[in-house]
Amino acid sequence: MKLSTKGRYGLRAMIDLARYSEEEPVSISSIAARQDISERYLEQLVGLLKKAGLVRSIRGATGGYVLAKSTGEISVGDVLRALEGSLEPVRCAAFYSEEGCMAADGCVTKYVWQKINDSINDTVNHMMLDELVRESRKVNPEGELEHPQCNF
Repeated sequence: MKLSTKGRYGLRAMIDLARYSEEEPVSISSIAARQDISERYLEQLVGLLKKAGLVRSIRGATGGYVLAKSTGEISVGDVLRALEGSLEPVRCAAFYSEEGCMAADGCVTKYVWQKINDSINDTVNHMMLDELVRESRKVNPEGELEHPQCNF
């Protein structure tokens, strides 16, 4: 499974938002500066996260964005699915009755794909945003640019 920049940058933005919006809304420009992400691209990502009910906007002079739920209620899976869609690396037709699969009765590999899919979903569904914020504070207590030359 390979995540696009939507998932990678969006997760970084959510960690940043969780970390810095505890006292006041956070602007797109401040997240963009800390995370070295284009403001225009970040606006698109935040729009998807807002549509998914993970962030909300606050209007006005001191406005910006805040989380729509607590960090303990938002999983990595929630964020990634909002940005990437399904996380299945293989969509096996044998498990989708509307599609069907002519080889389903004698296919053994469908069990491999199902186990991989289940493992990915189990992992990302049990990793919560609050854990990532705690880790972020440990590795970067100052809060400066978190990924200065990171290609992920």
